[in-house]
Amino acid sequence: MNITENMVFEALHMFVFLAIELTVLFLLISYLVGALQAYIPPDKIRDILSSKNGKGYIIAGFLGAITPFCSCSTIPFLKGLLRAKAGFGTMMVFLFASPLLNPIIIGLFAVTFGWKVTVFYFVMAMGVSVVAGFLLEKLGFEKYIRPEAYVEPKISRCSTSGRKESKPVNKWFEIWIVTWADFKKVLPFLVGGIAIGSLIYGFMPTEFVARVASDDNPLAIPFAAIIGIPLYIRAEAVIPLSAALAAKGMGLGAVMALVIGSAGASLTEVVLLKSIFKNQMIVAFLVVILSMAVSAGYLYSYLF
Repeated sequence: MNITENMVFEALHMFVFLAIELTVLFLLISYLVGALQAYIPPDKIRDILSSKNGKGYIIAGFLGAITPFCSCSTIPFLKGLLRAKAGFGTMMVFLFASPLLNPIIIGLFAVTFGWKVTVFYFVMAMGVSVVAGFLLEKLGFEKYIRPEAYVEPKISRCSTSGRKESKPVNKWFEIWIVTWADFKKVLPFLVGGIAIGSLIYGFMPTEFVARVASDDNPLAIPFAAIIGIPLYIRAEAVIPLSAALAAKGMGLGAVMALVIGSAGASLTEVVLLKSIFKNQMIVAFLVVILSMAVSAGYLYSYLF
C-alpha cells in the first residue's frame, strides 16, 4: 500500500469510526439528558446553575470536569441545559470545560506528563472557562443563541387511522422520540464535520506538524493551537499523540496548545454548534479556545 492509499484508508477508517461513535454517543447522551429532565425539575437546574449565584460558575466547571464527554458529545447536554433555561454564563462554562477537563484527559495527562503539568493544565482550563463564561454573559452574547435551540421537537401522536391520539405515549418512548428528532436536526452538521475532520486527519502527516511546531519556530504555539481545531482527535488519542509529537521534536508548549485546541474545539463540534448558536457566538467560542490554547502554551514554556 503506497502513501496515498494509506492516507485514504486512514481518512475512511476515521470517518466510519467517528460516524458510529458520535451517533451512538449523541443518541445515548440525549436520551439520558431527557430522562434526567423527566425527574429533575427545570427550576432545580436553574437554581443550581444560576449565574446570579457566583457558585454557579464553579459548579458548572466541575460538572464539566466529572462528565466524560468529548467536544461533540457535550452538545446534547448543552441542549438540555438550554431547555431547562439554566444561566447563559454557566452553560458556557460547561461547554468550555467539559471536553477539556473530562476524567479521561486528566488521567492520561497525569500518567503521560506527570502531576505538575496536569495541575497546570487543570487550573488553566478551569480558570479560563469560568472567566470566559462570566464575560460572555456580561457582554450580552446570550442574544446570539438561535431561538429554535430552546424549543423541544413536537411529538406527533397519531392513531393507526391517522387521527390524533388523545392518550399520551409511554414516557420513555416519548423521550426517545424527542431524542431522535434532535438527532435528525443535527445529522447534516454531524456528517459534514466528520467528513472534513477525517480528511484532514488522514492527509496531515504528524512529521509535518512536529517539524513546524518545534521549539525553533517562534510561532509554533499559535500554529499548534490552530491546527488542533480541524484535527479532530478523541481524548483517548490526543495525549498519546501529543507524547509522540513531543518525542519527534515538538515543543512542550506547542503540545499543550495542540491538546487544548483539538480537545476543546474540534471542527465537528464547531459545525454542530451552528445548530445552536449564530455566527457571532461561534466566533466568540473559537476566540476563547484559541486564546486559552495559546496563553497556556506560552505560560507553560515560561514556567517549565
